[in-house]
Amino acid sequence: MTTIRLLAADGTRTDAALNDSGAYTRPTVPLQSRVAYAAAHVVPKVHADNTPGQPADIDWDATLAFRRNVYSWGLGVADAMDTAQRNMGLDAAATRELIARSAEVAREEGGSVVVGVNTDHVDEERISLQRVIDAYVEQLHFTEEQGAGPVLMASRHLARVAESRTDYLRVYAAVLQQATAPVVLHWLGTAFDPQLEGYFGSSDWREASATLLRIIAENPGKVAGVKMSLLDAESEIAVRAQLPEGVRMFTGDDFNYVGLIGGDSSGSSSEDARSGSLSGALSEDARSATETKRGALAENNRSHSDALLGAFAAITPVASAAIQALDAGDPARYLEILGPTEELSRQVFAAPTFYYKTGVAFLAWLNGHQPAFQMVGGLHSARSLPHLSRIVELANASLALEDPELARERWHGMLALNGIDLGRVTA
Repeated sequence: MTTIRLLAADGTRTDAALNDSGAYTRPTVPLQSRVAYAAAHVVPKVHADNTPGQPADIDWDATLAFRRNVYSWGLGVADAMDTAQRNMGLDAAATRELIARSAEVAREEGGSVVVGVNTDHVDEERISLQRVIDAYVEQLHFTEEQGAGPVLMASRHLARVAESRTDYLRVYAAVLQQATAPVVLHWLGTAFDPQLEGYFGSSDWREASATLLRIIAENPGKVAGVKMSLLDAESEIAVRAQLPEGVRMFTGDDFNYVGLIGGDSSGSSSEDARSGSLSGALSEDARSATETKRGALAENNRSHSDALLGAFAAITPVASAAIQALDAGDPARYLEILGPTEELSRQVFAAPTFYYKTGVAFLAWLNGHQPAFQMVGGLHSARSLPHLSRIVELANASLALEDPELARERWHGMLALNGIDLGRVTA
C-alpha cells in the first residue's frame, strides 16, 4: 500500500493511504443543468522576483494552459478576480494583460469567460463618487472591447467614500447604464476583504441586500446575475428567492456550495444548505458556446444557485463530474462526488480567508498545472506546512488529486526541503 506523509500542527507525523484519482471523464457535450465558472489563479515565472510589493511577472504559458484545462472539463472561467490575486499582488498592468489574453483563449477554446471590473487601477486611496464611476466605466469598456463578460466587483474606493445606500444606487446606476450587455454584480464579504465593511450601505446583510435588489430593480435588463461571497448560505438563499426573473444567483460561498448548487434537484432543502447562464453578459463567441444550456436553465432560477467559485479552480474535474451527474438526473451521485470536497474547500478558505489563493495555487502545483509552488507577491508563504498538509489529506480523501503519485512526490519533496524526516514512508 502506497502512503503519503502528513504533518500535524504539533509536529506529529502520520501516514495515510494514498487513494487513486477519481478517474472522472471530460464531458462530451456542454454541461446543461448548471452554469459553473472556476475563478482561476495566475502562475508566476519561477525565476521572477516573486516577493511582496513587486509587479506580477506572469508565466503566461502555464497560466493560460490552466484556463484551457478548465474549459476542457466544460466549466467557464472567471478571471482577473480575487482568486487571481487582484489587490493582493496582481497589479493593474498585469490585470489588463490577463483580461486580454484570457478572452483570446476563451475564443480559441469556445469557452465562456467573465472577468472582474473594478476601480483598482486608480492609485489614490480616496476619490470622489464621480471618479469612482469613471474608473468603473473605464474598466468596463476595456472588458467589453476584449469580448469578455463583465463582473462588477465591489470597489474599495466606493466603500471608503459612500455615505449611504443612496451613493451606491447612484454609482451602480451610472455604471450599468454604460454597459452594452447585462453584467454580474459581485457582493464580496469582509472575510475576503475587510476593507469592504458596510458595502451596499450596511453591515447587516438584510439591509445591504435591499440596496442590491433595488439596484437590480431600478436598472432593468442590465443585470444578468449576482455573485454572492458572504460565506453565509442563509443570506444567499434569501436573496436568491427575491431575484427578478432572468437574474441568476452565482454562489461564491466556498463553505456551503454543495447544497446551494444542488438545490431542490439534489434533495437538499434550504435548511440543509444553511447547515452545511450568464448569456446576456457574454460576448457573441461565448454566448454561442452556452446556447444549448438555455432551455434547461430557464425553468427556475430560484431553486438552486449556479457557481462562480475559487474552489472550482482547485477541484475542476470533480466539479465537472458532479454537474454531469445532475445532467444525468442522478442527484445522489452528485452528492457522492461533490459532498466530500466541501471539507477540503473549508480548509482552503479557512481564516484568514483572503489567503485562500495559497491553497488554490498549492493544489494546482500538486496536480501538475504549474512547475513550482510559487505565487506573485510571495503569497506562497501565507500558509503553514500543517495547514497545507491538511489540504493534502482532504484532497486525497475527496479524490481531488488528479495524479496521486505526482502529488505525493511533490509534497514529499516539499517536506524534505523543510527538514521533515520521510524515513519509513511506505512506497
